[in-house]
Amino acid sequence: MVYDLIIIGGGPAGLSAAIYALRARLNIVLIEKIAVGGQIALTDNIENYPGFPSLSGIELMQKFEEHAKGLGLNIIYDEIKDITDNGQYKTLRGVNESYRSKTVIITVGASPRRLNIPGEREFTGRGVSYCATCDGPFFKDEDIAVIGGGDAALKEANYLTKIAKSVLLVHRRKEFRAEKIIQEKLHNAKNITMELEHSPVSINGGKSVESITIENVKTKERKTVPVKGVFIFIGINPQTSFLKNIEKDADGFIKTDHYTLMTSMPGVFCAGDAHSKKLLQVATAVGEGALAATAAEEFVCDICN
Repeated sequence: MVYDLIIIGGGPAGLSAAIYALRARLNIVLIEKIAVGGQIALTDNIENYPGFPSLSGIELMQKFEEHAKGLGLNIIYDEIKDITDNGQYKTLRGVNESYRSKTVIITVGASPRRLNIPGEREFTGRGVSYCATCDGPFFKDEDIAVIGGGDAALKEANYLTKIAKSVLLVHRRKEFRAEKIIQEKLHNAKNITMELEHSPVSINGGKSVESITIENVKTKERKTVPVKGVFIFIGINPQTSFLKNIEKDADGFIKTDHYTLMTSMPGVFCAGDAHSKKLLQVATAVGEGALAATAAEEFVCDICN
């Protein structure tokens, strides 16, 4: 079978693309590696998605999935290893089997970026975490640290103040990059301490995390703070290493045409956090999914004509 469209990834961009493609009556399938929802499903609270003043990431993604399945979305669980261009169609090689499609939308998203400091790898799962919603409850009434200064870091820090005894927020710059409204909420928390212009240099412990050592970026003075957990939110890395035939930037984000979101491979598009852009939000991923699906529909029509 040759599909009209294959969508790789079941996050906000992929499900949005599926909804638009199904409404256009394209013959599509969505291929997801692990579970539908993407990274946003791990977010405790979303407050900036229009129409929903406050809900969890998993609740929002369940609504997306229900909408798409209501239109007849078929989901296959497989991991795509590469994409090749065969002219009239693309071949996607998966772990389980291969697939053919006239067009492809890549919505594979991104994974948390690591600090790469001593103790991080050793204590991952034993005090080091990249998901407050997943692991926060394990640190009830404990002292913890959060690393980062963007939206994700401050949102997760705010969530953790409701669980932990104390939260140490460490950021290497003298100002946070998060939205002002998020900063304002955090400043109202009574159990948070902020160490600006500091960077973590090691995570220490025995069987589990016992402390974190941080360094002043200017004076290089170091101090060690007792904590039981370290939550790291310093950005993301795109899940694009399997794409050998598609142009990417130095950080691995896929380069796309801004008008259609087409990649360097004709008929292959990219939406969501895997492509190079400024704003990584559910709202932008949804819009890009819609745009990519519309562009894919036009591409299929051009082939037919």
